[in-house]
Amino acid sequence: MLVVTDLSKAVWPGVRAVITIGAYDGVHLGHQAVIEAVRRRADELGAKSVVVTFDRHPASVVRPESAPRLLTTTEQKMEMLDRTGVDAVAVVPFDEQQAAESPESFVERVLVDCLNTRVIVVGEDFHFGRGRDGNVGLLRKLGLEADFDVEPLELLPRADGIDEPVSSTAIRRALAGGDISRANAMLGHQFEARGSVVQGDQRGRLLGFPTANVEVPSGLSLPADGVYAGWYERPSGDVYPCAINLGRRPTFYEHADSSLLEAHLLDFDGDLYGEDAKIRMAHFLRSERKFDGIEALIAQLSQDVSHARTLLL
Repeated sequence: MLVVTDLSKAVWPGVRAVITIGAYDGVHLGHQAVIEAVRRRADELGAKSVVVTFDRHPASVVRPESAPRLLTTTEQKMEMLDRTGVDAVAVVPFDEQQAAESPESFVERVLVDCLNTRVIVVGEDFHFGRGRDGNVGLLRKLGLEADFDVEPLELLPRADGIDEPVSSTAIRRALAGGDISRANAMLGHQFEARGSVVQGDQRGRLLGFPTANVEVPSGLSLPADGVYAGWYERPSGDVYPCAINLGRRPTFYEHADSSLLEAHLLDFDGDLYGEDAKIRMAHFLRSERKFDGIEALIAQLSQDVSHARTLLL
């Protein structure tokens, strides 16, 4: 997959492109369906397939006070887009200057001069440009002048067993409710949190359940506090089943400032400090709660680990 960051010149002189535009946070089943439609159309026309996206979520610039927490880091998003088989991803730097660009200027600069667009595939409710003034109607008008077609998608797909269209907002809502199964169904893959393993208070080791404390970058979505079963991937690619605790550890702390992500790797004994970790959440086990004492907590942790082992192995 070609990653285009220089938008000041033509990427493929003389070659047309079929494109789609969006934040593509999570690269969920809805996104995947759009990209598949783009790839099919590109194959029919002998054109290149391109996803036009942004180096940050546009809302973080135009309405930072209400910008959503992201489902993926930029690195994750690019890896997932690569797996779709799209020919290229054009990354638009989104800052205040970009937010102020008119829809007409954006189309001419990026879609026409840089990508030589032949077809644009977007949802019927697509908006873009300064003040969200651009829409499908304007794209069609500009397409008549610049020789490109607009093919809107009328329906967003639904995941099996899910009663609403797939969207990043719906996935965030499922995560906030601790419904990891629903979130994963809409994502089309297990929700993954990434971060570095940092030094903790080592209380898990004293309890007999050592954990890797994973520091997740701020601004990212995480599921509701609770205990989960999932998978821990090391930089080497080795993957271990794990019991995951996400929460504020109320048995030990009256008022913690933020939730901590900890993973107890099953059948593992080693040093993980300083490593980058990928934690995939597969099953919700229980909500977080305060225990009357250490013995009660240890008994519950034993049950959690046993439950995780049953589900994963």
